[in-house]
Amino acid sequence: MADPKPCPCRRGEPFDLCCGPILAGERAAPTAETLMRSRYTAYVVGDVDYLLRSWHPGTRPASLDLDDDQRWLFLEIVRTERGGPFDDNGTVEFVAHYKLDGRRDSMHEVSTFVRDDGAWVYLDGTFQG
Repeated sequence: MADPKPCPCRRGEPFDLCCGPILAGERAAPTAETLMRSRYTAYVVGDVDYLLRSWHPGTRPASLDLDDDQRWLFLEIVRTERGGPFDDNGTVEFVAHYKLDGRRDSMHEVSTFVRDDGAWVYLDGTFQG
């Protein structure tokens, strides 16, 4: 039996038990941080449909184009504020590391999440630095 593929979100679980079911719509993200991790994973695997589905309808773009040359390396969660199972909003600060055109770089963002019809969605974010 092959080793299970680790989830790109670096939570330490296999993809099929971690973000995979969330991206597939089989399970909802229970917290804002879990949604953030699943959205990072969607960028890694190129799942534009999930990214749009998990974006608040009031701030969601009509379309989203991902750069095929951008390779996401790893995610660091800096801090979370609220966003638990009983909250209606939350904030997740993260740094997403990537490689583009042979150079390593990172994106540092503070993201806001809210519940829409009971499900966590990405509302907006502010880039840091």
